[in-house]
Amino acid sequence: MKLSVSGRATATAVVAAASLLATGSIAGAAPAPEPVAIAAAPDIPVANVKAHLNQLQSIATANGGNRAHGRTGYRASLDYVKAKLDAAGFTTTIQQFTASSRVGYNLIADWPGGDTNQVVMAGAHLDSVTSGAGINDNGTGSSAVLEAALTVARTGYQPTKHLRFAWWGAEELGLVGSKYYVNSLSSTNRARISGYLNFDMIGSPNPGYFVYDDDPAIEKTFKDYFAGIGVATEIETEGDGRSDHAPFKSAGVPVGGLFTGASRTKTAAQVTKWGGTAGQAFDRCYHSSCDTTANVNDTALDRNADALAYAVWTLSQ
Repeated sequence: MKLSVSGRATATAVVAAASLLATGSIAGAAPAPEPVAIAAAPDIPVANVKAHLNQLQSIATANGGNRAHGRTGYRASLDYVKAKLDAAGFTTTIQQFTASSRVGYNLIADWPGGDTNQVVMAGAHLDSVTSGAGINDNGTGSSAVLEAALTVARTGYQPTKHLRFAWWGAEELGLVGSKYYVNSLSSTNRARISGYLNFDMIGSPNPGYFVYDDDPAIEKTFKDYFAGIGVATEIETEGDGRSDHAPFKSAGVPVGGLFTGASRTKTAAQVTKWGGTAGQAFDRCYHSSCDTTANVNDTALDRNADALAYAVWTLSQ
């Protein structure tokens, strides 16, 4: 995040019209309509998400301890994600820009098929700060979005709407990559995005469960998921306007997302709700060298990755 300022579905759900005519007991009644099958959102194995985090940590370790904009660790992170997506059958595009006299990159991945006049996007910033590997901020969001995309391919999911996934560069310098992307779109192409979902810091070690309150339909989708697994949520305020959903929102695109907290302190009331430690930051390693793979809460990461998939599947059908 920019510095400044299980009740899971395991089968196919079926929606059917209910009517007395369906019984055929009324003479001359029309036959009942065929049920419409709706693909249920899959479980995202947290082990798969953590495997991506381990790779991002190894990349940072091999490249000066970080994955920051304009540094070799960032480009290596992008290359890792791109290779996974290319192998899975996505159409990938690298978008280049310049910030602080250094070249930066966004990575965009489109899943073939679906109505391109109705695009559902999910994204996360891939860059870290220079002081550390950026594993919670924002390897967690980047890795969960990657694994959701790979799950789309693995399951052969073919939604009604078009799916697009994105990894943003230079978020830590002021949302530079996502602003560049949004500004590069024509007004027609912006209007084709029916929703953008943002995932920034979704595995904080002392986690809260925060939902963006921007677009009501997207907000409800996330809240429905967490209600279904018995986890209370709160409205996200700490990162308001400080992550990559902001340029989309400013352009009139419906946005939403998830967050588990950064430098703010967890209250006693929040401990009662979620567990953890009162009087301590949600992420004590925020923007620090200790933001490593040891700085992730597996339960929060698992729940948020599954909520991500639930929203992508629900909103794209």
